[in-house]
Amino acid sequence: MLRKMSLAIAATLMMAGAAYADPIEGNWKTEAGSTAAITPCGGGFCITLKDGKHAGKKIGTFNANGGTYAGKITDPANDKTYTGKASVAGSTLKMSGCVLGGLICKTQNWKKL
Repeated sequence: MLRKMSLAIAATLMMAGAAYADPIEGNWKTEAGSTAAITPCGGGFCITLKDGKHAGKKIGTFNANGGTYAGKITDPANDKTYTGKASVAGSTLKMSGCVLGGLICKTQNWKKL
């Protein structure tokens, strides 16, 4: 009985931790200086540029994967799409786009607005 209760408490705490993880939703300042809006869409999250040279362009879709996010990210300058991953720590969003199964990646740190 005690073992079942301990497992139930542990599972509850793990789910609560995920629920209180830093949210990816909101407006972020990219390294290029544009503002990217991350909003819920289709069971995941969509990234759209709000200003700058590529304003209005949808550049990514991500799904939650535990405390991280995975999906696709597009470079707005050349319209190439990459396998993407992201994680949030406080006011910083670490965004990566990779090719060749993750052998070559480019990472940017975006700041929460």
